[in-house]
Amino acid sequence: MSQDDKTNQQWGGRFSEPTDAFVQRFTASIQFDQRLYRHDIQGSIAHATMLEKAGVLTAEEKDKIINGLNEVQADIEAGKIEWSIPLEDVHMNVESALTDKIGITGKKLHTGRSRNDQVATDIRLWLRDEIDSISNEMTRLQAGLIDLAANEADTIMPGFTHLQTAQPVTFGHHLLAWNEMLERDFGRLQDCRKRLNQSPLGAAALAGTTYPIDRSLTAELLGFDKPTENSLDSVSDRDFAIEFCAFASLLLTHMSRMSEELVLWTSAQFDFIELPDRFCTGSSIMPQKKNPDVPELVRGKTGRVNGHLFSLLTLMKSQPLAYNKDNQEDKEPLFDAVNTVSDCLRAFADMIPAIRSKKASMLEAATRGFSTATDLADYLVRKGIPFRDSHEIVGKSVAYGIEQGKDLSEMSLEELQQFSDTIGADVFDVLTLEGSVAARNHIGGTAPDQVRQAAERARQLVAAR
Repeated sequence: MSQDDKTNQQWGGRFSEPTDAFVQRFTASIQFDQRLYRHDIQGSIAHATMLEKAGVLTAEEKDKIINGLNEVQADIEAGKIEWSIPLEDVHMNVESALTDKIGITGKKLHTGRSRNDQVATDIRLWLRDEIDSISNEMTRLQAGLIDLAANEADTIMPGFTHLQTAQPVTFGHHLLAWNEMLERDFGRLQDCRKRLNQSPLGAAALAGTTYPIDRSLTAELLGFDKPTENSLDSVSDRDFAIEFCAFASLLLTHMSRMSEELVLWTSAQFDFIELPDRFCTGSSIMPQKKNPDVPELVRGKTGRVNGHLFSLLTLMKSQPLAYNKDNQEDKEPLFDAVNTVSDCLRAFADMIPAIRSKKASMLEAATRGFSTATDLADYLVRKGIPFRDSHEIVGKSVAYGIEQGKDLSEMSLEELQQFSDTIGADVFDVLTLEGSVAARNHIGGTAPDQVRQAAERARQLVAAR
């Protein structure tokens, strides 16, 4: 039986029979980890460069390997490489293609490393690039959201608690609340990037290597901040993947909350906003329908990303040090989480700036539900009445308004004074919606001037990234 007949020739020396064909398919990861090829080649080029400086490779061998790796990458991108399941993963496929091109010199590339530190390096390199791309999309979304908020600083709408009308706010203020969520998410993403940006290359299988490698050099060549400190942890750590999925879960939770409001606001019952047709679909049977499919799908995809977080947490919860085959299961949840987050952000970054507010509908809705009741209570307190007594007076006024079908601002002065003779003609300054929002003129408040200032601060923060 030849070596080729036994099993994978890159590790099959001690095996006496070939791997079962089903087991080959079951244990292979090339079906999904082939997307790491660029980062695998990037890491191999850095490793070969370091091996030459350490005296393990000659300059000629190093150049031959690097040129060969560049040719392999070109072949992959031209569709000339056929991925092999018997070769298991992207690392062995790339190395095999390299050896086919440059001969025995290609077999020297793996000196001083293992697939364990190789895959840990590849995933970190890949995820770092994806984080940078996602960061750019988040910045694009926030920039559009902030501009929309500034333009809607004077647009009055009802604010809600318990989904009941509470107090009037401005649409711009509401949108900036969304931006605060996203700003925290952006910070968490940058924290994740900082912690993952350490190089495990050189940890080898689990204990390091006997070759005179320079891990600081490969870390520098690959743009890492430094090498990881412990070889056992280096090959078994997947905290960075879990942390990314935790970020993704919270981001999608926030986007799901936004989506819920967008769905409500586009309904005939609210009629607060209109989404452009290009982000909606129709019905196959009801010709009048305009369905907000984009926010509905973002809301739905939150469960998918949450599931990936729990998959990774469960994957790692019982693993002894160091590397275990279980860790092969880290990639598909992580890959899909990245894809989902990227798509959702792109959809929102395109859609949010194109939202058109229906100012008249928002204003009319804010007049319902006695949204200035708290303003009347505050007015009475400023006139010297204790808050608890003011609360009771306003409660009785509201009950009267419900009986009469009148909002507080629609009542005459005489009607209001039947509940307290402290009420004067100046009360109507605070009972109007405009007066109510303008009165909350402090940092974090909904007054239009404050919204414009907050939007400018947010704009400067995003621009400084």
